[in-house]
Amino acid sequence: MTEEGNILVIGSGGREHALCWKLADSPYVKRIYCAPGSVGISTTNKVESVDLNIKDYPALAQWAKDHQIDLVVIGPEDPLADGIVDALSSYGLQCFGPPKAGAQIEANKDWSKKFMDKYQIPTARYKSFTDAALAKQFINTAPYPALVVKASGLAAGKGVVVAATKEEAYQAVDEILSEAKFGDAGQTVVVEELLEGDEVSVLAFTDGETVSLLPPAQDHKRVGDGDTGPNTGGMGAYSPCPLITPDQLADVKDQVLQRAVDGLKAEGIKYVGVLYAGMMVTKAGPMTLEFNCRFGDPETQVLMTLLESDLYKIMKACVNGTLKQLQVTWNTKLSAVGVVIASKGYPETSTKGCVISGLSQVQATPGLTVFHSGVARGANGTLVTWGGRVLLAVARAASLRAAAAAATAAASVIDFPGAHYRKDIAHRAFSKGFQ
Repeated sequence: MTEEGNILVIGSGGREHALCWKLADSPYVKRIYCAPGSVGISTTNKVESVDLNIKDYPALAQWAKDHQIDLVVIGPEDPLADGIVDALSSYGLQCFGPPKAGAQIEANKDWSKKFMDKYQIPTARYKSFTDAALAKQFINTAPYPALVVKASGLAAGKGVVVAATKEEAYQAVDEILSEAKFGDAGQTVVVEELLEGDEVSVLAFTDGETVSLLPPAQDHKRVGDGDTGPNTGGMGAYSPCPLITPDQLADVKDQVLQRAVDGLKAEGIKYVGVLYAGMMVTKAGPMTLEFNCRFGDPETQVLMTLLESDLYKIMKACVNGTLKQLQVTWNTKLSAVGVVIASKGYPETSTKGCVISGLSQVQATPGLTVFHSGVARGANGTLVTWGGRVLLAVARAASLRAAAAAATAAASVIDFPGAHYRKDIAHRAFSKGFQ
């Protein structure tokens, strides 16, 4: 096999570290640049972090051409919603990620809900409002036992309130619409019925025609054990998630992900990249909570450790429209569990500059992989914390229980002042008897 391409990955978090780590495995990949990248990402073989302005599209495109970039991989949702793919494609660059019109499926919840209704994708009943008084009037008479209030735009995972009472729903409407707590992201509010069941992340690779499922995963959003405390960007994940059956997964593939890709195509949108369906497995079957237009974080870190196929070849098949011809294989004999080690004060605040210890000990242990989310180099060359979610330790094992125990043990070895992590990742599966 010959080395072929140079890759530019956009992003700087644990998700991007995992993508770079897996892409570096490919014999077809010569060099990976990550912008803006991070100290941790740069520790990966073949990978170099580059300080580029990812919003200056002409300069970014010129840099990519100068460095013979064969593929641009976009990690976060913000650049996708901003139209980075449209801009770079106009310069003749191949991008793994949807155009701005496709990214609406995450960036505009009002548009996304209307899209789901139009293409008969199962989802919760809802109504959208730009007027606070009308939203409150609807809340007062809504025939739902419980409500969720969402800012329609991108609010970094923070613009969602599960309202236990009508008063809480009123307050959420005021914060989003009247007080503009989330800025432009809150110009429209979506009020929908609360779905109950097990939440599962189902991601798929797509070239705009074919969808190829990744194993189901489950994220843990609350900061504390037992799903207590405030919401975070995610405190850990595991895969495969047994809380969705193979038959239900087949339904999600056909009735949610394939329908969405076909619907986008019907709207004149060629959707290339990853489409992520946040599902609620209810008593009535799987229902769609939302779509994301990119890989999940922390799900990606766990999923990449189970991927046996060449990620570069998968991404190239997506951009070239040949995914149907590719057999994507996963390790079905192992489970993977990832535990996030967060800094003091997270998610309300984060702490920078704390020296990290125990990392080399964990990295030297077979079956363990550590991905860097918020790490920098201190004045004397030591690794220090640099954000809310600092590191994520992933363990693979023959059983989910063994993988969870190993990942939790790894998290306990890594230390810095104020470090905290959840000790119950995958608890919902264990509570239902899965091992």
